[in-house]
Amino acid sequence: MSAIRFDFLSSLPESFNSVLNTGILRIAQEKELVEFNIHNLHDYSDNKFGHIDDTPYGGGAGMLIKCQPVFDCINKLKDEREYDEIIFVTPEGELFDQSLANELSLKKNIIILSGRYKGIDQRIRDSLITREISVGDFVLSGGELPSLIIADAITRLIPGALGDSESALTDSHMDGLLESPQYTRPAEYDGMKVPEVLTSGNHKLVREWQERKAREKTAKLRPDLLK
Repeated sequence: MSAIRFDFLSSLPESFNSVLNTGILRIAQEKELVEFNIHNLHDYSDNKFGHIDDTPYGGGAGMLIKCQPVFDCINKLKDEREYDEIIFVTPEGELFDQSLANELSLKKNIIILSGRYKGIDQRIRDSLITREISVGDFVLSGGELPSLIIADAITRLIPGALGDSESALTDSHMDGLLESPQYTRPAEYDGMKVPEVLTSGNHKLVREWQERKAREKTAKLRPDLLK
């Protein structure tokens, strides 16, 4: 199985290093299951000062990332390989969820563009972007954190990325429900006991309990999922 390749485009490339080199993302790279590449948009600027932004036509507050550095960077990458998706992270995009993470985990080459300032020139979105994704109905200072969220959610679905191959299959949202309550040793702590069914050794009863509790938890916390 070939590795999934991510190419991150950003004006603040240093934002990625600590997260990409920690935990599951680091392990997945060491196992050659995933490849992360970070591209500094300032390196593609045709401005002698490395500027990549300018004021918007029509006035208004804020600055926009210009076409030139983004087009030059993405076109260079596309000359080297074929990409399944070129993603722009934006609050205006489709909401990222587990189903979308599952879908993207089947791709091979993905570009993720992080916005900054007020946004990006619309011509980038019209000509280059294949998918716009949002991680929630709120605004952040830039797209770096959402880009990392997307990459993390996809990477942990790659077979071999997690120590326990079944772990991801029992996560919240994988089957449309929230995960059932979880417990570990000791069986009693400060008078609080683990439900007896979980220590019974009866796997059928345990599964039935987990399914029932997952549905109860979903009905209480996220009833919208049951629809």
